[in-house]
Amino acid sequence: MNTKILAVGNLSTEEATYAQAVHLLETGEVVAFPTETVYGLGAVATNEQAVAKIFEAKGRPQDNPLIVHIGSNEEIHEFISDIPKIAQECMDAFWPGPLTLILPLKPGILANNVSAGLNTVGVRMPNHPVALKLLRQLKQPVAAPSANRSGKPSPTKANHVLHDLNGRIPSIIDGGVTGMGLESTVLDCTIEIPTILRPGGITKEMLEQVIGPVNEAKLTDRAEAPRAPGMKYAHYAPNAPVFLIDASLNSIRKAIESIHREQKKAALIATEQFQLPEADYYFTLGNDGQIDEAAHLLYQALRSCDDTDADIVLVPVFPKTGVGAAIMNRLEKAANGKWYLGND
Repeated sequence: MNTKILAVGNLSTEEATYAQAVHLLETGEVVAFPTETVYGLGAVATNEQAVAKIFEAKGRPQDNPLIVHIGSNEEIHEFISDIPKIAQECMDAFWPGPLTLILPLKPGILANNVSAGLNTVGVRMPNHPVALKLLRQLKQPVAAPSANRSGKPSPTKANHVLHDLNGRIPSIIDGGVTGMGLESTVLDCTIEIPTILRPGGITKEMLEQVIGPVNEAKLTDRAEAPRAPGMKYAHYAPNAPVFLIDASLNSIRKAIESIHREQKKAALIATEQFQLPEADYYFTLGNDGQIDEAAHLLYQALRSCDDTDADIVLVPVFPKTGVGAAIMNRLEKAANGKWYLGND
């Protein structure tokens, strides 16, 4: 199978692109497409064989549930048994947008492998013109995790998808660089106090302004049957091991010196205030204090490490407030909890 890049933005070919993508989905194939967060790999959520192709292409564990994407609020009633008041308030405030809501499923509508056998499912409406147009032309719910090999950094460009999945999927809609750069916030609306299972661009503070108190699941809460993507398995890692480090120039400088004493090379992923010439490789997370820019650049930086011969990747930590909570969630998983302590 040769993976084909489908372009948008050219009026003479755009309609043919959408028609081809819709046809592929309707006939049980998968299609990669951009959202405002990252690129997703989609299949019609009612087609179990089509959804199975997502797991096969990604090498994704079967007990890791998928998020269902919709193009209109009306579609949700086809497969969700009840919409709690807090969920409706979130839909009104944040959809379309990077917020996934865990809701109770109607039995027998969606493919069983979408929800990993659970009686709940995550649903969102993406805020991206390509994704919305595709979904609204298809008029069916689409299960779509990130369009990368499982465990690797999520793709923010079409060529990231091609790098990971070339020959594994039939086509990719190239909609340029994604905006947010981190996956959606996942909010469980099926329990008494709504709980963030995965932080993202819709922050705890933003949610609490709309629906009141919100809990946060701990990174260590790796349930036997995860209720949302990213709760159980390691994610977002480049080839070289990632280590977190205190956000101070002195700590970073000492760590690089220690790595060099071991005759190893260090890649540094950090905002510009922590850029050091001693690092063998440096990948920017943007200007100091611009947290949204850091989120947007994170996966690109992690992927760029694979183009080097770095032995260790160092990333200074961020405060866990606002979008910083989402960045640290991804970094803690990329590092699998490891901190660089050196050998001093």
